[in-house]
Amino acid sequence: MNPLLVVTGGTKGIGRAIADRFISEGFDAVICARTVTGVEGQNYLPVAADLSTRDGVNQLIDYLQALNRPVAVLVNNTGVFQPGQIHTEAEGVFEQLMATNVASAYHLTRGLVGDMIARREGHIVMMCSTASITAYTNGGSYCISKYALLGMSRVLREELKPHGVKVTAVMPGATLTASWEGTELPEDRFMKAEDVADTVWAAYSLSRSAVVEEVLIRPQLGDI
Repeated sequence: MNPLLVVTGGTKGIGRAIADRFISEGFDAVICARTVTGVEGQNYLPVAADLSTRDGVNQLIDYLQALNRPVAVLVNNTGVFQPGQIHTEAEGVFEQLMATNVASAYHLTRGLVGDMIARREGHIVMMCSTASITAYTNGGSYCISKYALLGMSRVLREELKPHGVKVTAVMPGATLTASWEGTELPEDRFMKAEDVADTVWAAYSLSRSAVVEEVLIRPQLGDI
């Protein structure tokens, strides 16, 4: 049986690139997003769920438990960006971004990590951002959520050290995905989603005695 990857926000962009890379290496991939139209193939297992809600997270956990297969790698990639400043952004933006970018990863990880601990193996990847370490104007609640996600990753790393479960925080800079549609900037100012996927695969491929705790990836020409 193929090892199992779980990717949230996995229908496009970085999440889809990660799923494609792991599938090319012999994995099956559970891909979760609000809509999973167009996700097809023998090794793709699409699940439609809104992970910004607790019910949506529980729906995904129930699906995974029904598979009765160990999760080798969990990639908490679900996220949403909304520009704004703390003192001017609309009411509810903070709650929306924290629910989608942070709470989804918290509850999904809690739902799956017990089995990883029991097996003494597994790898949890937190898709953070350069916004996890660099605050910027117009980042608002997005920056807050990404700082929080990095903090969660660091706490998990300490908690899971003695249990054989790896935790990696990935902090990509500007990556050419749908969120940059319409930009007039040239493609070479961006990383490719495949660059991030290759980095995640490299982190997973280390021996059991080594872990990439945090990795920062930026475009060659620097931040945008």
